[in-house]
Amino acid sequence: RGRVLRRPDTRRRGRIAVVRWTRRVAAGLLILAWVALPIRLAMIASAAPRIWSSIEAVPPTRVAIVFGAAVRGETVSAILYDRVAAAAELYRAGKVGKLLLSGDNRTVDYNEPGAMRRTALSLGVPDADIVLDYAGRSTYDTCFRAHAIFGLSEAILVTQRFHLSRAITLCERLGVRAGGFAADRRPYLGQWGNDLREVAASANALLELYVTRPLPVLGAPEPIR
Repeated sequence: RGRVLRRPDTRRRGRIAVVRWTRRVAAGLLILAWVALPIRLAMIASAAPRIWSSIEAVPPTRVAIVFGAAVRGETVSAILYDRVAAAAELYRAGKVGKLLLSGDNRTVDYNEPGAMRRTALSLGVPDADIVLDYAGRSTYDTCFRAHAIFGLSEAILVTQRFHLSRAITLCERLGVRAGGFAADRRPYLGQWGNDLREVAASANALLELYVTRPLPVLGAPEPIR
């Protein structure tokens, strides 16, 4: 008799591939939780005494650093608008005298600091008291440049609470004594994703500080007077 050729069971192979991929993802998440989650929790606990939600509690400081976030064209995201608005509140209350608006401008068509400046001006902050950092491509870069380029040794950091513990940790280790003003003004779409990313980002922050030590875009010093 002739041999009967069977077609490859592609469905079965597909199911096996999905199961393997799922197992790898699950293993990765377990490793992430085992290593990164304790780091995240330690950062939160360490920074908590230096995070304030009320303007009255914020100590007067010369400069507030506002961290960039997503923009679409000239429109800032809700998260970024609230950061700039919170910093403007500090300015109007006399808690800070200058705003350092730091964000990503690595391409001609994407300009976080420019959009942040327009927002700050619309909220009544004079242009003379706004300083732009066009190379704040990451939290690490912003903190590094705040000290190395803008000559800051202390600052109030303005961002959402989920981000503040990492930002404070990085700035403290990079030469800027820091406290944080929480810019949370509303529920944010996809907040669970922000919280999850911060677990990995907190572990990565320690790698940047003590292992990889990346060098941001630098240039001539521009001390804030």
